[in-house]
Amino acid sequence: MKTVTIKDKEFSISISAEKIQEAVANVAEQINWDLAGKDPLFLVVLNGAFMFAADLMRHVTIPCEITFIKLSSYEGTQSTGVVKEIFGLNESVAGRTVVVVEDIVDTGITMERIVGSLREKGASDIRVATFFLKPDSLKRDVPLNYVALRIPNQFIVGYGLDYDGYGRNLKEIYTLQSKSSEEIK
Repeated sequence: MKTVTIKDKEFSISISAEKIQEAVANVAEQINWDLAGKDPLFLVVLNGAFMFAADLMRHVTIPCEITFIKLSSYEGTQSTGVVKEIFGLNESVAGRTVVVVEDIVDTGITMERIVGSLREKGASDIRVATFFLKPDSLKRDVPLNYVALRIPNQFIVGYGLDYDGYGRNLKEIYTLQSKSSEEIK
């Protein structure tokens, strides 16, 4: 089993690059079918979703636009539960179909804030495309229209996800190897 060390932690490979690309293609196929004729605006949540968004857009064949927002709720390996907006949306979403592109939904707190903000700004249809969902961590009832992969409540890096800013460039997904259960909470 391939492992990597990022800063002070060991991670082992858990999802191959091939499985990732297959999951991306499946989500794009669903979006192409569901949103044909809708001219959606893809709203990508940085930094984590940049790789998913880039691969997804290579498979999206319908007319669309793309823009980016940056939010933060993680420190180290844990969600703080507090969503900090670093920079936001400049385009009008009034009357638009918006597809939020997210790397991972765990608690749902960040997604709840994004969806609420889009509703306030007048989006007519809000869809959520997340690469990963941690169903056991979900604390909010948020719409998740397109879920590429469901994963256990473990800390992962790679394919855009990071540990203190490192590991985003890995093409596979790696899971934290814990020496104690306290490290993966």
